[in-house]
Amino acid sequence: MIENASLKIVLRRTLIASSATAALLAGFTVTPVLLSGGAIAQEINPSAVAPPSGAPMSFADLIERVRPAVVSISVRQRPNAERRSTEGLPPGFEEFFRGGPGGQGGLPPTSLGSGFFIDQGGVIVTNHHVIEGAEEITIRTSDGRDHIADIVGSDEATDIAVLRVRGGGRFQYVTFDDARHVRVGDWVVAVGNPFGLDGTATAGIVSAMGRRDAGSSAYVDYMQIDAPINRGNSGGPTFDLNGNVIGVNSAIFSPTGGNVGIGFAIPAQTANQVVQQLLRSGRVTRGWIGVSIQGLDDDLARSLGLEDTRGALVGSVVPDGPAARGGLQQGDVILSLNGNRIEDNRDLTQRIGATGVGDTARVEILRGGQRRTLNVRLGERPSEQQLAADNSAPSAPTPEVAPQGGVAQSSLGMSVRPLTQADRTRFELGANAGGLVITSVVPSSDAASKFIQAGDVILQAGGRAIRTPQELSAAADAARRANRPLLLQIDGQGGRRFVAVDVAE
Repeated sequence: MIENASLKIVLRRTLIASSATAALLAGFTVTPVLLSGGAIAQEINPSAVAPPSGAPMSFADLIERVRPAVVSISVRQRPNAERRSTEGLPPGFEEFFRGGPGGQGGLPPTSLGSGFFIDQGGVIVTNHHVIEGAEEITIRTSDGRDHIADIVGSDEATDIAVLRVRGGGRFQYVTFDDARHVRVGDWVVAVGNPFGLDGTATAGIVSAMGRRDAGSSAYVDYMQIDAPINRGNSGGPTFDLNGNVIGVNSAIFSPTGGNVGIGFAIPAQTANQVVQQLLRSGRVTRGWIGVSIQGLDDDLARSLGLEDTRGALVGSVVPDGPAARGGLQQGDVILSLNGNRIEDNRDLTQRIGATGVGDTARVEILRGGQRRTLNVRLGERPSEQQLAADNSAPSAPTPEVAPQGGVAQSSLGMSVRPLTQADRTRFELGANAGGLVITSVVPSSDAASKFIQAGDVILQAGGRAIRTPQELSAAADAARRANRPLLLQIDGQGGRRFVAVDVAE
């Protein structure tokens, strides 16, 4: 019994000492206290710890001021409503775009989200994916009153929608800031309706600006925040410490479906531009030239004779579209638009989208190693649904080639044979179309590492159409002499694309 008691005293003192050390590290003051039996404990008294520079001691005043402008949104969807596709989103982004409860047992599907008033008459900003497929939209204000709202307009490309309370009224509202002054590390506050919990406020900082990999939109460079947001926060505002809206919450990265501290907001400048167009005309118009474009990597740039990867490679041209009428061709590299250097394919998409429909743009291109300037009169970009329908080509056929055969191209790590009429039918090519079918690929080759496989068709090599293995060999020899990769246009399981392949001795 005496030994056990001693052991307890030793353990107790060890724990007390550990607690005291931790308390000192955490910014507490420690006062010795004599216990019965002679043991000494430490009484911990909290002391003030200075907050980071510029941080308020409380967000209460800010939240009290802005919360009445934030609404919860409940959407009853049409039974046959199509939900926003998560195709193209990075893994972990899907959950934020799924609807709320409902859709089972014959009940109509529903979704929950957030929004905010931007004028006293009842105009509300939210996300497109919150109200997509809506049959009826109910908004609940901070005082618990419900109102029916109608859609003014919606833009899927930026995930912004504008609603208006039916019958109007007088509501407290907030205003957009252009957010150009926002810096990484600035405090932010988010208010919304996560999981149906109205008026939830969270705080954090701006984690990053200009995120391009946070969603499928080519028109939004997202603001990343670590203020906790979850499903139901969609469409809610991100505030600065002045109570201005600097972002519209749109997505989270979440392997688990819940908050992990990585949220994304549409910057206020982008959101407000879309909102103003929707208020004026109920729709958003963007410039369009009618091309599919491909980004440049180091090998593609080298194969084209470029010193860096800036620019956008034209993968295809819409027949009789603005680009075709202006003289652009497949394989051209767009270097600048109206004198502004193009950084990448996303930069080109944004610049064209911001150009007025009907305006004529000066497009500088690289073709066959020569620079030239074309004038292209922009059309209006079709809707996302129409573009998706136009691009929904049948999936590439399963390769029907023998694992052996063909003419070996040892410098490219593959074997090829000329197209047959059956190949042209399978690949939906013209009756007289040229090209070579790849019959085998060496697993350790550069071609294999770039996902070229047996059954793909080579349509071009070195910027020229090819019909025979000899023409492919000649193009490979020319690329070797120029000390650059060989530019191939491939059609197959990965779709039609340009690939630069190293040429071996």
